Amino acid sequence: MRQDVLPKPLTEREQQILSLLAEDLSDRAIAQRLTLAVSTVKWYVRQLYAKFGVENRYEAAQYARALGLI
Repeated sequence: MRQDVLPKPLTEREQQILSLLAEDLSDRAIAQRLTLAVSTVKWYVRQLYAKFGVENRYEAAQYARALGLI
């Protein structure tokens, strides 16, 4: 895992959500899988976008793959 290239490493929960996001699951599906509120998942997704400097799920997944995070 190449978290050393990020300004702030991913938390365990961010890593879980990122993996499911990369599987193209919806926020609702991620929330159900992790037993979280949908609003919580949306918050984490926004945090991932900010850490990666991206604007959507596709870009986040591509960036994470390029870094070897997923």
